Amino acid sequence: MIVKTATAQKIQGEQTAQHFSQQLLTWFDQHGRHDLPWQVVDDPYKVWVSEIMLQQTQVKTVLTYFERFMQRFPTVADLGQADWNDVAPYWAGLGYYARARNLHKAAGIVAAQGTFPQTLEQWIELPGIGPSTAGALMSLGLRKYGVIMDGNVKRVLSRYLALEGDSTSSAFLKNIWQIAADFTPQDRTHDYNQAIMDLGATICTPKKPLCLYCPMQSDCTAFQHNRVLTLPEKPARKTMPTRHANVLLLEDHHQLLWQQRPPEGLWGGLWCLPIIDDVDSSLADQLVTLNLKNSEKGKQIRHTFTHFHWELQAIHVVVHKAQKEHLEQIFTPTRWMSRTEAFAAGVPEAMRKLLS
Repeated sequence: MIVKTATAQKIQGEQTAQHFSQQLLTWFDQHGRHDLPWQVVDDPYKVWVSEIMLQQTQVKTVLTYFERFMQRFPTVADLGQADWNDVAPYWAGLGYYARARNLHKAAGIVAAQGTFPQTLEQWIELPGIGPSTAGALMSLGLRKYGVIMDGNVKRVLSRYLALEGDSTSSAFLKNIWQIAADFTPQDRTHDYNQAIMDLGATICTPKKPLCLYCPMQSDCTAFQHNRVLTLPEKPARKTMPTRHANVLLLEDHHQLLWQQRPPEGLWGGLWCLPIIDDVDSSLADQLVTLNLKNSEKGKQIRHTFTHFHWELQAIHVVVHKAQKEHLEQIFTPTRWMSRTEAFAAGVPEAMRKLLS
């Protein structure tokens, strides 16, 4: 039996990493995506916006929002100096609104400084930017060395090396981050990072990977051992709880009462129809307290968030003139708007569903 020395193992690891990056870049040059709107310009700001939008969102969805967002806020100064109420409508529907609030806040900081961060540490100091996003901005935005770790990278490397263990555990993440750093080349880092994301998004997909078209197939340990669909390993999925709430469609002369959500938390900063949680007391009691009569049930929808399902029941009430001031005080800050006006101001997708 041959026992490899630490030096031999290191050399073998370096050879594996070099072979991987070379194979990947060769594939990328022929089959990768080269015409995404944030790729064809040398602009850290556009890369930054795209990276934030792409968190938890597919490229095909982002493309529509990105173009519209860029037309309205073409520079980091335009975004940073804008009021949040001007920004919100251009993010409405993308979800995960904390991303937009952090992007807006960080853009204000960068605009005030007059220059983009030039180091990984400087990027991470900005709101909403973690190590992976910072690595993407260093490599894709500034053409410097930077390591990324999104779902695509984790999946590709986990399968290529057949990494076992809970992929959400701290030990696993520490190990795969080190592997990603070892595999990321100093040269053409931006192409490599785009390539590994492209491979994960188009070939090494979660459920139906196209292994026959994968440039890594002959060296992929998971493929060799028929483990592709079981890696990376995930913890047992927990049953998501379901919450219930009533959404009030308070109507006065074809206008509805809208309430702006608090800056932090669910749908932060967006305009929503008033929501009454149906946990602590019955709807009937709540409507009596609000002095609302002749209510009618409308559409019911189920909206899913990361950690729970929300069953939303629309309750339509025609409001009398004497009730308006009372309701405006209860649901402050409020605004009476038509559906068209509200949609233009920025509302969550769930509100659009209820009113469709």
